[in-house]
Amino acid sequence: MNELEVLAIVGPTASGKTALSIKLAKLLDGEVINGDSMQVYKGLDIGTAKITLDEMEGIPHHLLDIKQPDESFSVAEYQKIVRAKIAEIRAKGKLPILVGGTGLYVQSVLYDFQFTEERVDETIRNKYYEQLAELGPLAMHEKLKQVDPRSAAEIHPNNTRRVVRALEIAEHSDTTKSAEPQNQGHEPMYRHVILGLDVEREILYERINLRVDRMIERGLVQEAKLLWDNDIRDTQSVQAIGYKEIFSYFREEISLAEAIEQIKQNSRRYAKRQLTYFRNKLPVVWIEPEITLSEILPSIMQESHH
Repeated sequence: MNELEVLAIVGPTASGKTALSIKLAKLLDGEVINGDSMQVYKGLDIGTAKITLDEMEGIPHHLLDIKQPDESFSVAEYQKIVRAKIAEIRAKGKLPILVGGTGLYVQSVLYDFQFTEERVDETIRNKYYEQLAELGPLAMHEKLKQVDPRSAAEIHPNNTRRVVRALEIAEHSDTTKSAEPQNQGHEPMYRHVILGLDVEREILYERINLRVDRMIERGLVQEAKLLWDNDIRDTQSVQAIGYKEIFSYFREEISLAEAIEQIKQNSRRYAKRQLTYFRNKLPVVWIEPEITLSEILPSIMQESHH
């Protein structure tokens, strides 16, 4: 296995990445690195389906709970920490296994993405937030289309934080945000294999619905309430699916039943977007979730020689 420097396991939410990662880590003497942008936050456990201590079965896990829920976190920061972590794990003679559903995060580590950390100009940002309050999300998205159509195509109008950020960067710098990684991200940084879990859509949606019901049983509402009571309300962390819908319930905008239905619907949509990203942007070796380990190994070995 010495040819392979990094193994990545990707797939949509609820596809079974956690279970597979533990099996492969045991088999290949690996350590797991979290590849999910929301599992870096402390206190967001149930809603992000974070692995429990029991489920880890003694396998070391990295990049879980490294941020407070009121801190922001960027892909550039993630890339830096994970590359250092990969070096550290490999120095011990172990295989780094990158596991998660955030495609851009996984891609930024495995390929030569270079991020220019933009300085933030508070006055520009405040100006756009004032406009947002006055004009609403659609008008702001329309504005973004004018100055940076490429970013506008990638950002949903409701993701107002990213819309404002993109507008801010477009105004702050001559190069628009989307022009940055355009000519990057093609050269691999490691000899790696990306395994993707391919679950039939019907089955995946059933699993997502079931998972959400389980999250509610396990105390998602109470977990969200704790964040809400600690005034963690408009931060990056609680924009995550599962928390934002329950926050709408706390604001009495919708009933709890509606919130749960929305979590299911938003999770299904997210899974669809994840699959599109993995299929379009990454050279994934797709495997069936029911596959046995002896069937997976040849594809890892074969790919790692390329």
